[in-house]
Amino acid sequence: MPGEKTMTSSKAGHESMEDVVLEDSINITDKDIAFEEDLLRNPYSLRHWLRYIEHHAESPIAHRFVVYERAVKELPGSYKLWKTYLDQRKQHLAKRKLPYVKAQEEWESVDNCYERSLVLLHKMPRIWIDYLEHLMATHRITKTRRTFDRALRALPITQHIRIWGLYLAWAKKIGGETALKVYKRYLKLEPNHGEEYVDLLVSMERYDEAASRLCKLINNEQFQSQKGKSHYQMWRQLCDIICSHPKDIKSVPIEKIIRSGIKRFTDQTGRLWNDLAKYWILLSHFEKARDVYEEAITSVMTVRDFTQVFDAYAEFEESVISAKMEAAEAAEAEGEEVDQLDLDMRLMRMERLMERRPFLVNEVLLRQNPNSVHEWQKRVELWGENAQKVVDTYTKAVTTIHPKKADGKFHTLWINFAKFYESGDDMDSARTIFEKATKVNYRAVNDLADVWCEYAEMELRNENYDAALQVMGRATIPSKQKNIAFHDETLPVNVRVYKSLRLWSFYVDLEESIGTVESTKAVYDKILELKIANPQIIVNYANFLEENKYFEDSYKVYERGIDLFGYPIAFELWNTYLLKFMERYGGAKLERSRDLFEQAIEKVPAKYAKPLYLMYGNLEETHGLARHAMSIYDRATKAVSPEDRADMFHFYIAKAATMFGVTSTREIYERAIEVLQDKDARIMCLRYADMERKLGEIDRARAIFAHGSQFCDPRITQDYWQTWHDFEVQHGNEDTFKEMLRIKRSVQVQYNTDVSYITAQLIAGQEKAKAAGSGDAMQQLDRMTIGGPGEMTFVKSKAHSVQVTNGQEAEEAKPAAPANPDEIAIDEDL
Repeated sequence: MPGEKTMTSSKAGHESMEDVVLEDSINITDKDIAFEEDLLRNPYSLRHWLRYIEHHAESPIAHRFVVYERAVKELPGSYKLWKTYLDQRKQHLAKRKLPYVKAQEEWESVDNCYERSLVLLHKMPRIWIDYLEHLMATHRITKTRRTFDRALRALPITQHIRIWGLYLAWAKKIGGETALKVYKRYLKLEPNHGEEYVDLLVSMERYDEAASRLCKLINNEQFQSQKGKSHYQMWRQLCDIICSHPKDIKSVPIEKIIRSGIKRFTDQTGRLWNDLAKYWILLSHFEKARDVYEEAITSVMTVRDFTQVFDAYAEFEESVISAKMEAAEAAEAEGEEVDQLDLDMRLMRMERLMERRPFLVNEVLLRQNPNSVHEWQKRVELWGENAQKVVDTYTKAVTTIHPKKADGKFHTLWINFAKFYESGDDMDSARTIFEKATKVNYRAVNDLADVWCEYAEMELRNENYDAALQVMGRATIPSKQKNIAFHDETLPVNVRVYKSLRLWSFYVDLEESIGTVESTKAVYDKILELKIANPQIIVNYANFLEENKYFEDSYKVYERGIDLFGYPIAFELWNTYLLKFMERYGGAKLERSRDLFEQAIEKVPAKYAKPLYLMYGNLEETHGLARHAMSIYDRATKAVSPEDRADMFHFYIAKAATMFGVTSTREIYERAIEVLQDKDARIMCLRYADMERKLGEIDRARAIFAHGSQFCDPRITQDYWQTWHDFEVQHGNEDTFKEMLRIKRSVQVQYNTDVSYITAQLIAGQEKAKAAGSGDAMQQLDRMTIGGPGEMTFVKSKAHSVQVTNGQEAEEAKPAAPANPDEIAIDEDL
């Protein structure tokens, strides 16, 4: 095409001439004639040209190139033709492995082909990429750079990202100013890729510009790292750059940057302080580095940061000392004078630093929590024998700690402060400290009470007994306010402290030890008046009065305590009171004792009644009348709880039998059977029947067995029926035995039709199975229950030998030997 020839360079014209020569030198064979005729008829048909090119796939490369040249000459805008042709030219050049230096013309001929293709295909990014990859294989930097620029100008902005990937990779490989300018242009398009530019600057050792660029990225709040770095990681990278190459950084205020990071990233302050010190060390400003370390160890807030800084500080001092010692050895070897003073000063500084470590750690913990009582006390211990520092520490502690926010027992700090002065025989100062301590509004009332008690203890240790009593007297002065509640947190503790039982307990112990009886009684009475006494106070007061022969007053104290406390505490007080009274008077004041017991049992709950009634009955047995004792035991059987009632009846029966004979217990047995629960009534019937049997009252015993049978299911209470059976065997006849069997069957039928009792049987059976380790309780009950209509199975006791089922007899076991050799063998069916 004439237009195409005008747009190509001189090289392109040379290539065209070469192609013409090639074309003239190729002979058209008979196989090509058909294709040539088709092309003459359809010179602009892409399909025909592709078929012709495919026909020459096995032809020499020169022949193929001629065909391609003819095709692109007829169809200069065909992307498919140009792409295939250009790939063939590149592959042919690659196969020959000719470097650009040795085959410059051939490389440039390929360049010419790409240039001619881009005349009409300059919007095709694939052609540009292939052309650029071709150029990147050579060292033609200027041409390659200009071609990249042409590609960016020719392609739309949406396709630029495909070119920039190659462009940046090529620029990194080339390096120098070219790479920097290429990246700067790229950042105008993609500003979020600034990290890559920083990495390039670092790799090129342009640390100043890298730090400056990184500062801009960090200060840009909208910047999002493409590598997923956090803000702190970018800051960490900046610190690494400026601290590792401080002499190369000129445009960035390094110290200000690191200090701003210390304020900003509070969880990494230790590392940032070390970076700042490292910066000054690399600049050989050792004193400034030391100042930085000192500032750091006195300002960090965590032990972890302190450890990082202190270890770095110690390592720095050791390195300086090592360098000085090496320099001193070298100077000595050369005969020069050694500055020993400077070396000694540095060694002393290092030693002093290691001695300060416990104090510095303590300071860190106190900066974390200035209200920590434990750490303040630990700081006092660190000072040891340094009295002035101990006093200063205590003073600072009590003024720094907020009483309501104290972490620990704040009052112990005041107490230890006063004890410190006491140990130095400075009692006036110790009293002054205690006086100040009593005015502090502590978190709890008992904290202030402990302070007053320790104040009095100090006076006691120094044998100032009157002063100790005065201190406690001042501590227990009631507040002028009325109706003060001990647990009212809205009121200051010094207003509520007079209701502290701990304070009064100490006061009363002090009065008992060094006071008079009257003063001690006054303190006890005041405790009772304030209604803060506990049972132990009541007992202690009564014991104190008893020891001093104020017996009646001690009894009044018990009575006051009983009125003050309800049950169960009142029960314990009554026990103690009644025992003390009977121990002293015995039967001398029997009527008064009776009145006391009557008062005790008047309002006593049922579960606490048994001991009091037994004690009352014992008093009447010992000092009173047996008739009165029986009356008390009778009342007890009605007053005690259901759980204790059976035991009370047994005790009552035993006493009645001892005092009035066995026959007098019949009424008691009958009432017991009437009021007790079924399981207890069953036992009572057995004992009642046994008593009548021993008395020879066989009919009465049989009647009792018959009466008690209503409480006894034969499947569960086999012991009852076995006892009755043995009784009939020994004392009965055929009619009475049949009557017992009849009653047994009727009772069993009654229990089988009682749904509620069946449930009770099931529960009892399960409990029995668990206790005996037997099988399923349900199966056991099935074996015990009645069968179908007209069928009945009797569960036999061990003494029986016959099982009756549907009227058929089966030998089950041999009968046990009867207790009576004259026993009459009677079948149960009779």
